[in-house]
Amino acid sequence: MTDTARARKLADRIRVVVAETLQRRIKDPRLGYVTITDTRVTGDLREATVFYTVYGDDEERAASAAALESAKGVLRSEVGRQTGVRFTPSLTFVPDALPENARTIDDLLARARASDAQVRQASSGATYAGEPDPYRKPAREEDEEEAGGAGGAGDARGGTDGEDA
Repeated sequence: MTDTARARKLADRIRVVVAETLQRRIKDPRLGYVTITDTRVTGDLREATVFYTVYGDDEERAASAAALESAKGVLRSEVGRQTGVRFTPSLTFVPDALPENARTIDDLLARARASDAQVRQASSGATYAGEPDPYRKPAREEDEEEAGGAGGAGDARGGTDGEDA
């Protein structure tokens, strides 16, 4: 049985250790502006997946991925030293898809905004196809007939005034 709370704590600790080690100890010039976004550890605590993003173009991303792969041994030994677990998890670096997803969503929102602006511009000078008030209103004569035909209180009871049953 796996302890998910322990795996979560270890994943958080690995994320911090990897980020600090990249900042302080790894001096590879290929390593660009790398941000460690998330870490996930398997239930048996044997494998850790480290998600990262790189600020820059595709060439800088590829160079940073190569730098992370070459520094994997140093990072794993530092994780083992600072976490104190019996078995140091193997590290796998995966580029995080979050920035691309966010960029796609921003593009879709910009297209929707532009479409809304076109619809708003097209409808600004538009008029109704029919009358401005499409609902029918009863004529005045019908209102007077309904009010006069209701009768008095005796009619409403359904009986006549002199008869009791």
